[in-house]
Amino acid sequence: MKNTLKIVTIVGPTASGKTGLALAIARKIDGEIIGLDSRQIYKGLPIGTAQPTAEEQATVSHHLIGFRSPNQDITAGEYAKLVFVATEDIQSRGKTPIICGGAGLYYRAITKGIFEGSVSDRSIRDHLEQEYDRIGGEALLQQLKDVDPKYAEIVHPNNRKRLVRALEIYKVTGKPPTVHFSEQSKSQTPKLELCTVRLDVEMQVLEKRIRHRTKQMIKAGWIEEVRSLLKHYSGQTLHPLDSIGYREILRYLKGELSENELEDEIVLRTRQYAKRQNQWFKKETIDLVVTLTEESNIEEVSDHIIAESCSILKN
Repeated sequence: MKNTLKIVTIVGPTASGKTGLALAIARKIDGEIIGLDSRQIYKGLPIGTAQPTAEEQATVSHHLIGFRSPNQDITAGEYAKLVFVATEDIQSRGKTPIICGGAGLYYRAITKGIFEGSVSDRSIRDHLEQEYDRIGGEALLQQLKDVDPKYAEIVHPNNRKRLVRALEIYKVTGKPPTVHFSEQSKSQTPKLELCTVRLDVEMQVLEKRIRHRTKQMIKAGWIEEVRSLLKHYSGQTLHPLDSIGYREILRYLKGELSENELEDEIVLRTRQYAKRQNQWFKKETIDLVVTLTEESNIEEVSDHIIAESCSILKN
């Protein structure tokens, strides 16, 4: 990257308030927001992925939100390149980029570079996906533990895409993901210099937010969103549906869960995911940790982040 100015980046667990804070900061520093979310990139999933609303996107320009067809895959390496392009575009227009999201793998790609092993083999992936369906996530997770116990600690057996991708990388390159990550610091591929702010929310408060948001998303038409996707892409593989909330709604549509069970199951899986996100980001290099409570005022917090980030950027 030609630009050496560090870019303010908001990371943290799902439902921690990243979007609201990024919006508040963007309004105050003439910023534009770049999404760092592995599901918000897809079209047709605005409710279940908690994409910024049309009104929010009208008041502050957003990038990498709802731009990809859900029947198309995207790798962390490809996503990182899109973030680089968006960053340069924003800065070329005299605006301030703000990166916001909770995708740990994508965050690592833009801070440590894209490892050369970031390649794909469709036949191997298809075989692994079939194996996942046949023997289950726990069995595949054990395979990952055998070759990469460290990375296996942060992969949930229900996360079909990440589990398959990790084993695909190993089978294609002969090296597990952790080895690739350790070699990234030696890579000459582009990487962004970030001023990273991690949001820390007490789990009891976070769970309350997760439950409230889940209720609102279901009320807003999440189930109908899934029905529409299934109808529009009939017979096609939609990887975004293999994620938290969408998996549970598919079970609900099959009659395997009641509506009350659906909500409880989504809350449980989302809480588990939030814990894994916290574990991931606690291992990353963070410039500023901001603790949020139920009483936190978004305007005051955004002012604090701007003040502290400016101080960090001068060092």
